[in-house]
Amino acid sequence: MRSATFAGGVRILSVVGNRPQFVKSAPLSLALRERGVEEIVLHTGQHYDSELSAVFFEELELAAPRFRLEAGSGTHGEQTARMLPGIEAAVLEEQPDAVLVYGDTNSTLAGGLAAAKLLVPVAHVEAGLRSFDRSMPEEVNRMLVDRLSTLLLCPTEPAVRNLAHEGITEGVHLVGDVMYDANLRLAPLARERSTALEDAGVGPGRYLVLTLHREANVSPEPLARVAEALGRLDEPVVFPAHPRTRAALEAAGISLGEHVRLLPPVGYLDFAALASQARVVLTDSGGVQKEAYWYGVPCVTLRTTTEWVETIATGWNRLVATDAEAIAAAVHEAAPGAAHPDLYGDGRASERIADLLCTILGNEA
Repeated sequence: MRSATFAGGVRILSVVGNRPQFVKSAPLSLALRERGVEEIVLHTGQHYDSELSAVFFEELELAAPRFRLEAGSGTHGEQTARMLPGIEAAVLEEQPDAVLVYGDTNSTLAGGLAAAKLLVPVAHVEAGLRSFDRSMPEEVNRMLVDRLSTLLLCPTEPAVRNLAHEGITEGVHLVGDVMYDANLRLAPLARERSTALEDAGVGPGRYLVLTLHREANVSPEPLARVAEALGRLDEPVVFPAHPRTRAALEAAGISLGEHVRLLPPVGYLDFAALASQARVVLTDSGGVQKEAYWYGVPCVTLRTTTEWVETIATGWNRLVATDAEAIAAAVHEAAPGAAHPDLYGDGRASERIADLLCTILGNEA
């Protein structure tokens, strides 16, 4: 462990609000503590369901947030607006040296806006990602936060190039992927501890996993197409449904076949156990596409674009939107890719980010 004097009294306000952000923050929080950084955690409440938020503070042994907001659901504008006053108040109260934000959610945008307006440096983890589809709220969020950020912490070389194409070169650092750091630590633990496969009545390599939650995919038409695709499959499908997705299925009167195990949301360790031992993962999540790649599991993505273009180029991921025929064909044809290069660093991204924050902010203190 490094000396507590390494950081020079650096204080960081970390803004988190949903499952992927909790996962990403775990290894970085540890790295910051090892360097003597005082980290103050603010939970926006963007995901208020206990299965999607509070459980992570238990499973990942994260320190309890000092600040808890109640952003709840609503439109993107409403949710972001509800977060801003609370984040601003926390920044004013704690006077951090920087505000750390993750990814591309409304919590990310609110944290970046509040900090930038108060002239506090913004450090953006997963900077530079682009799907080039501005119809996705996440694309707008990540582009805006990159413009507001002082430190742009990129997971991949394409992310660095994306920023350069937009004229952003100052403060850009290629560090690797913090979620990969978490994956290396937690995936073996998940397979050891979880009983998720047994509970779902499936065996390793003999089932599919589905996640579906994006706003564009939970209206009746795309949901019906996904249900049609599932009906064409003869393998068990384990489907931990987001509350919004389950509500949309019920409202539309869409039923799924008996081979579909419709489950409540599961904790990170249970999901890691399920995804890592599936034959194929179907998802519209960005993070799950990467997780499937790390597990060596073929992925079928229910979108037309992705920010994780490397997974497509290597043949481990396939974009099919919500076309029933394309989904069924992709699942039937899915097989491990010919090559599996290290696309997302060496599992030490959190250490690099912590060192950068300590060095840069410590020198400014």
